[in-house]
Amino acid sequence: MSDNRIYIFDTTLRDGEQVPGCKLNTRQKVEIARELERLGVDVIEAGFPVSSPGDFRSVQEICKTVSKPSVCGLTRAVQKDIDVAADALKHAKRPRIHTGIGTSKIHITHKLRSTQEKILERAVAAVKYAKQYVEDIEFYAEDAGRTDNEYLARVLEAVIKAGATVLNIPDTTGYCLPNEYGEKIKYLKENVKGIEKAILSTHCHNDLGLATANSIAGIQNGAQQIECTINGIGERAGNTSLEEVVMIMRQHTLLDFETNINTKMLNYMSQLVSEKMGVPVQPNKAIVGANAFAHSSGIHQDGVIKKRETYEIIDPADVGVDQSAIVLTARSGRAALAYRAKAVGYDLTKDQLDIIYVDFLKLADRKKEVDEVDLEILLSSKLVAIRA
Repeated sequence: MSDNRIYIFDTTLRDGEQVPGCKLNTRQKVEIARELERLGVDVIEAGFPVSSPGDFRSVQEICKTVSKPSVCGLTRAVQKDIDVAADALKHAKRPRIHTGIGTSKIHITHKLRSTQEKILERAVAAVKYAKQYVEDIEFYAEDAGRTDNEYLARVLEAVIKAGATVLNIPDTTGYCLPNEYGEKIKYLKENVKGIEKAILSTHCHNDLGLATANSIAGIQNGAQQIECTINGIGERAGNTSLEEVVMIMRQHTLLDFETNINTKMLNYMSQLVSEKMGVPVQPNKAIVGANAFAHSSGIHQDGVIKKRETYEIIDPADVGVDQSAIVLTARSGRAALAYRAKAVGYDLTKDQLDIIYVDFLKLADRKKEVDEVDLEILLSSKLVAIRA
């Protein structure tokens, strides 16, 4: 691929579905997968097939439904997991098995109760075993963010020799700072023999609110794939937000990265996933939150009305939002009132605006937000009084 092309690996249906209280059925997963294909993602991680009959069936049906993206099934470094994933993926046009194991000291010692050498052997064995089923093998080094770089490089070098085509470097606990994560990717790029044969992938969690920043630091230092979810949903505090990393790359042209994502679908996809999963999107969520393009401060409203770019770095239409919202509150100025009045058919003179504005502020103090119905009632009653 070209040096500036970034693959988007969507794990909404796997890592995203691990949100407590969220459960999608097969029909809903297939619907979302179909829309992810339209969105332009490169890889859909459809599930963890061995985890349940339902997950197996969902992966199987998604494989039958989509044709352009690779379809990926997650496994542990366990032969049965890999067998089941391969079976679930047998109808995929572009199957990928995603296998791996923990590599940090805390995972090796306390979770796996093993040694570095034994873990390296298990990693290689899993990749070799998966390779008998499919060519495209992604290896994840769980808790890579807290793994010693030298040991991590040894593991990755070994799994490349075993046939891994993609190397996932997860910041599983969301612990890394962006410079630390970027330096880790850079170290691997420079110190793993055979690295040119594989794609480095970021997989960042949001425990400290750094998932997006870490993912961008990763691609700035040589990663070529970002693993992410719609709305940033996922385990604990969530995953890297697809819409955030995509729009960062689009808006910051100096980064010189590109994706296949149709950004005009982002708002629609956000609403679809929120509705199907029953997980609301916080209003101040970047890119797709209800308030992402809403303005209630008079100073901001005046600026946006005069020239949108004064307070918006993204054109709402680019992410599928109809237009910016000028929200009438007690902080709104005359410019916003005149703008909204004109939208409902009242072209106010300066004198009319000055008179109505006094009553508008009283109403806004009582109601917090003045909607279109309130505004029409206020304007019609006041203009009749003014004329009289």
